[in-house]
Amino acid sequence: MAAHGYDNGRLNLPFVGISTFAKSPYVENWDQIAADVAILGAPFDFGTQWRSGARFGPRSIREASTLFAFGHAGAYDHEDDVTYLEGVRIVDIGDADIIHTDTISSHANIEIGVRKILAAGALPVVLGGDHSINIPCMNAFSDQAPIHLVQFDAHLDFVDERHGVRYGHGSPMRRASEKPWVTGMTQLGIRNVSSTAKEGYDHARAQGSDILSVRQIRNLGVEGVLNRIPAGERYYLSIDIDGFDPSIAPGTGTPSHGGFIYYEVLELIAGLAKRGTIVGVDLVEVAPDYDHTGTTTILAAQLLLNTIGRIFAVSGRAVVKISR
Repeated sequence: MAAHGYDNGRLNLPFVGISTFAKSPYVENWDQIAADVAILGAPFDFGTQWRSGARFGPRSIREASTLFAFGHAGAYDHEDDVTYLEGVRIVDIGDADIIHTDTISSHANIEIGVRKILAAGALPVVLGGDHSINIPCMNAFSDQAPIHLVQFDAHLDFVDERHGVRYGHGSPMRRASEKPWVTGMTQLGIRNVSSTAKEGYDHARAQGSDILSVRQIRNLGVEGVLNRIPAGERYYLSIDIDGFDPSIAPGTGTPSHGGFIYYEVLELIAGLAKRGTIVGVDLVEVAPDYDHTGTTTILAAQLLLNTIGRIFAVSGRAVVKISR
């Protein structure tokens, strides 16, 4: 096992230094990404319909992630008896440039960032931003092998057009369904009132979407849900923080009661990592102005790090210590 960071004489506590994601190295030149995972910020929230503020999500998630960067050589999980993240090279490439009031240009800049990560052979992990940032993320996969999109969310986000708006945070899954490289969609946690009306649900199901609420997922159990998702596929995860219950994730623009708890989502993601290959992740809608205790940003950072750990624990690209 590699030596802990403590052994080199510096503690490097969470409140010290620059807040890159998990205090990983910052790479400014997007043509020089040499890593297993690259973090990209997408601080765009002009697509929101109600409470804005998700533009500050990437910065707040990065700051929260420093809590999990104590210099340990990997992250030991005593329940699994696995040291996750050991040997996984993570870099932070900063944020896509956002042009105020210009959705098309801002989205294009996000797409460029994701394409650069994919070209480098790294796993893109994108920090939103409102959920519309999933649209350029999906665009960036146009020259990749097909993907199955797995969404964790309170809302279906399947609005086609409303008063001329086609690229807001209520439309990303509709736009994804139009992409020929998105071969299917599983939409998890959907509940309560949203901008998507009944015709949106009808269209989603006609396109082959499998839509499950939190209560339906609890009735099915983790294995029951996983068995409904095609095995052996390339999965892209789009995680809206409002998929979680607002009791643990209040810092979002559109909270919805009746949501997931932490382990429900982590166990589904861990199962997906074993069932196929996770090739991209975005986590969106963290709005720190409504997150007075920092609970939401810590949840986001913790979930992302554990997601990365599960992905590489089964990929064979990272060193994983299993003592059993």
